[in-house]
Amino acid sequence: MKRDQPLREGFTTGTAASGAAKAATLLLLTGSAPPTVDVPLPGGGRMALPVAEAHLAGDTAVAAIIKDAGDDPDVTHGAAIGCRVSRLIGAADGSVVVDGGEGVGRVTLPGLPVAVGLAAINPAPRAQIAAAVAEAMRLAGYDGGISAVVTVADGEGLARKTLNPRLGIVGGISILGVSGIVRPFSHDAWQTSISESLDVARALGHDTVGFSTGRRSEALLRAAEPELPETALMQAADFFAFALAEAARRDFGRIVWAAFGGKLVKMAQGLQNTHAHRGDTDFSALAGWCAAAGWPAGLAQQAAAANTARHALEMAPSPAAKTALVAVLAGEALGHMRRFAGPGPSLTLLVFDFDGGLLGRFGEKPYSSLSDRVISS
Repeated sequence: MKRDQPLREGFTTGTAASGAAKAATLLLLTGSAPPTVDVPLPGGGRMALPVAEAHLAGDTAVAAIIKDAGDDPDVTHGAAIGCRVSRLIGAADGSVVVDGGEGVGRVTLPGLPVAVGLAAINPAPRAQIAAAVAEAMRLAGYDGGISAVVTVADGEGLARKTLNPRLGIVGGISILGVSGIVRPFSHDAWQTSISESLDVARALGHDTVGFSTGRRSEALLRAAEPELPETALMQAADFFAFALAEAARRDFGRIVWAAFGGKLVKMAQGLQNTHAHRGDTDFSALAGWCAAAGWPAGLAQQAAAANTARHALEMAPSPAAKTALVAVLAGEALGHMRRFAGPGPSLTLLVFDFDGGLLGRFGEKPYSSLSDRVISS
């Protein structure tokens, strides 16, 4: 894809479930389901969705929508989000009961926006699903009650590729979506997972949280900080500023961040998001940091022409020179970590080499002014 091409938007699992619920309700109450179904969005507006499946099974109607995440990387893209709808016996008040079935996770830990024991359907999509069903009931002239059970094909398998197991959500994925729309590279679902992971860690009484950019750095973080429980570890991906601010907002006493050299350079630049598409490496600044680390002038200038940050680090004339550069970069990165986290928490930055070796452990104690700043390695 060319970078100047507009990126295609998609829709959330909550919107898909709303479409399936409305189509199934229409089928149950009128005997037919439309080829496309129009649903309300939590953030306002509406969206028309193609109905992939609709059939009757005795007193139950079943429908499904294929989740389309647009150009956003999303493990649920292409998944069949379904809903089983049936009449609530004895209800005559237009009530709608929303629950989760196969492939939808159940909450087992506190701290999430959904209570322990309930299906992992967040408040906004739960209300969206209920509103879509209510629309179908009005169209059909039905004033009884409806039960809507959301399902996800292979939801349990998909959940293993998400943070749900870490959050204590078992048996499937979560039904998410604050706006109902997936905007490419906004990564709303990932940011929600970070926030919810922090809520769980806080609810479990953890005072320290550990961030990493992915599975490999998380494994190294776990080995370097073995006292941290799994529920205190979370993959923040490229959301550098967001994760720090969210952790500080919940008053954690200590924040640990694990990074490789390439991400360290982005952190030293102070980029809020360290993804490759969000900001290029500033090799001119990197050359200046090489000089500050004591590299020979000519070699420091060569770093400005490096292909990647990793390439620049591998240009170090000795292990000591690499260690010195990492220390300079870590000092810059810690300054930005403090800027994003504020004065409250103690900060620890672990920097790993590309072969997994620990290049340095750097820290800052809480401070309220620049004169209080303490960096140790």
